[in-house]
Amino acid sequence: MAASPHDDGMAEIVISSLPLETRCPPFLLRQYGGFWIPEPLLPVVAAAQTRFKPRPSDVLLASFPKSGTTWLKALAFATLNRVKHPPRHPGHPLRRCNPHDCVKYLEWDDQGDVLEALPSPRLLATHIPYTLLPARVTAVDGGSGGRIVYICRDPKDALVSMWFFTKKKLADEAYTIEEAFELFCDGRAFYGPQWHHVVGYWEASRRRPEEVLFLRYEDMLRDPAGNVRKLAEFMGCGFSGEEEAAGVVQDIVEICSMDALKNMEGNKSGSQRNFRNETFFRKGVAGDWSNHLTPAMAERLDKIAEEALRGSGFTFAATEST
Repeated sequence: MAASPHDDGMAEIVISSLPLETRCPPFLLRQYGGFWIPEPLLPVVAAAQTRFKPRPSDVLLASFPKSGTTWLKALAFATLNRVKHPPRHPGHPLRRCNPHDCVKYLEWDDQGDVLEALPSPRLLATHIPYTLLPARVTAVDGGSGGRIVYICRDPKDALVSMWFFTKKKLADEAYTIEEAFELFCDGRAFYGPQWHHVVGYWEASRRRPEEVLFLRYEDMLRDPAGNVRKLAEFMGCGFSGEEEAAGVVQDIVEICSMDALKNMEGNKSGSQRNFRNETFFRKGVAGDWSNHLTPAMAERLDKIAEEALRGSGFTFAATEST
């Protein structure tokens, strides 16, 4: 990029020169690198590009917002730390802390302090599109930038989940599904367009399968245990025969289930950057969009995504879990 919005004396000038979207509450959005980024996060996104120092052992959990981010954080944290924190233990961190407390965001936390101080292997998360990630993370150089796990979700469900999440934040302010739908179709959503966000990581997973794992939310719902095993293998901590026999995989699935997480004390109170912890948990199912979008709306959104993805080899159509 030509100039970092984080540079001293440049923030106001550079950010104010970017295209502005004011209709996507609760934040103003600015178009940066082809994506609509929440204005408050632009300086940190820019800082990550230039200052973040990846480690070979890093695991970066990436997603478009409201695509299973919280669940993936819980599953990855419980899997990677299962020796230190056995999932059945009553003192497990996920029983008292929100998954967002356990896995820090690349673009939410101070690069020089919080993230740098974490011991290896670091488990981090991001909503940053692949093309805007730090070059040291995406460089094809034998994996010195660590591994990336990406989770995608049907855009219709991502839209509806984002709408509910936003309405909880707005309280009494009016924001209709029709308004959210029109903006989403135009790609004007947090880190949107969603389909461009997805295809960036999809193509990276095809080029770098050893370093980028691409998961589908719907497949994970159908076979959570199988996908936990896949996640563990990719992170370099596959389950032993003894662990399999002891039911550790199922224990992880259970402690990270939507019902379990909803009822954890740490998720009934507290907040993340002014978002109440409870707002990160709703239904966690596939297909709920049909209760909120008309068939015509669904068809229109499907066609927009299909056209945008043409030639990529990727489709949001349902797949069979393997």
